[in-house]
Amino acid sequence: MCSHYQAVKEEERLRCAFLVEPPADMGKADMWPGYRGAFIRMHPQASVGDEAVPKREALTGLFGLVPHWSPDTKITQYTYNARSETVASKPSFRDVWKNAQHCIIPAESFYEPDWRSGRPVPTRIARADGEPMGMAGLWSAWKSPKGDVVHSFTLLTINAAQHPLMRLFHKPVDEKRMVVILQEDRYDDWLNAGPAESKSLLRAYPAENLAASAALGPQAALF
Repeated sequence: MCSHYQAVKEEERLRCAFLVEPPADMGKADMWPGYRGAFIRMHPQASVGDEAVPKREALTGLFGLVPHWSPDTKITQYTYNARSETVASKPSFRDVWKNAQHCIIPAESFYEPDWRSGRPVPTRIARADGEPMGMAGLWSAWKSPKGDVVHSFTLLTINAAQHPLMRLFHKPVDEKRMVVILQEDRYDDWLNAGPAESKSLLRAYPAENLAASAALGPQAALF
């Protein structure tokens, strides 16, 4: 699972990598469940055929999906990852999956514990070319008891038991999981995909295109 990632905070970098205007509030740089960060979805008016309407829009939401039936946002501590194998049936995710509420979470890197030494070594995983990564997710709009609309999102994960890099992380007894990092030319495919097409786009990112390194500074003490 992935509970910690570094968001893209430079506005121009977000524009260039994801062809979207940054939200007014970019959220936090160091993202944990319950924190506010940027996510990208299809613009609600993208299909009207007006060239003045952008295809994508960036919003700020809570990391951890808040389903419509939740009484509050505390559930984000448990809904920051959605397993691809059960996302269609889990109460927290099934409605947004059925409605194909797809989003992309822009990130510079994410963090996982490497237990091969017998203790958790915080490890930073990023694209080998240094470019931002777009992680596949689902988004929701929850209405608070006061009537405020709160956006939120979750990261989709897949099994990584056969992945040359991601199978190295977490405890030996734990199931190996990884986030879904989208290829840049599949961003629109993911955002536009219907429920029947969704799972076919949840693929493992090539290990040779990722770089792992020991986390430095404050990140080194987070596990």
